Amino acid sequence: MADTHAKHHDYHLVNPSPWPAVGAVGAFCTAVGLIIWMRSMHGGAGLFGVRGPGVFAIGFFAILMTMLFWWRDVIKEANGGDHTPVVQLHLRYGMILFIASEVMFFVAWFWAYFNASLFPSGAEAIGGVWPPHGMHVMDPFGWPLLNTLILLCSGTSVTWAHHALIENDRKGLIMGLWVTIGLGMLFTSIQAYEYAHAAFGFRDNIYSSTFFMATGFHGAHVIIGTIFLIVCLVRAYKGHFRPEQHFGFEAAAWYWHFVDVVWLFLFICIYVWGGWGAEYH
Repeated sequence: MADTHAKHHDYHLVNPSPWPAVGAVGAFCTAVGLIIWMRSMHGGAGLFGVRGPGVFAIGFFAILMTMLFWWRDVIKEANGGDHTPVVQLHLRYGMILFIASEVMFFVAWFWAYFNASLFPSGAEAIGGVWPPHGMHVMDPFGWPLLNTLILLCSGTSVTWAHHALIENDRKGLIMGLWVTIGLGMLFTSIQAYEYAHAAFGFRDNIYSSTFFMATGFHGAHVIIGTIFLIVCLVRAYKGHFRPEQHFGFEAAAWYWHFVDVVWLFLFICIYVWGGWGAEYH
């Protein structure tokens, strides 16, 4: 009878979980709440008497709970031996598709930016030029350049941590993760300072709107990636990663390198090329 119920394959049949449904509902509430919230900023009323911030808070809390408990369940599966080589391969496919979907998000922001910047002649509101007439843009060779160097260094440190893990060097793995997390936090702090001292606001014109959407969306990804790496650091201290099985760390490293590459495009296209010829703040 024991052989009848034994598993004779390398696949992992997951247990029933509420977190995919909770995450989907949370994402929907977050999006709807954010839309209602932004609508109210422009003088609009709430939807059916519902206020945007409350709906957004409920949805965001559901997403955080999904991240916390779903991550916990996946870690338990990995430590329990359920992540066979076949399962790890499929997890890699899933991570690749996830990063591809993130690329398309950024394509939308870049599309909006280039559409407005390459054809400004028909936009009288911005003076028919790009950047708009009278704009004081950020000096790309100040804080943005420093942030570029910080992210490039963080990509090097996370690669160092990966190689240390492969060599079964736990001390090097932990040190590399600490350095990467510290650089990620430094990047976020500098970007927050840059936003606080910007000479333009989000709603000033199409330049400011596309600028903050593209760079802010990237900043959110840096924060998410930093959280991802913090989870990996905690797991590294607990000894969860082995040279032959560490997909959780690989996924975090892939995501971080993706964030690095996107920032290079943002720096070149938006900060350097997009502000060419304008007065620097």
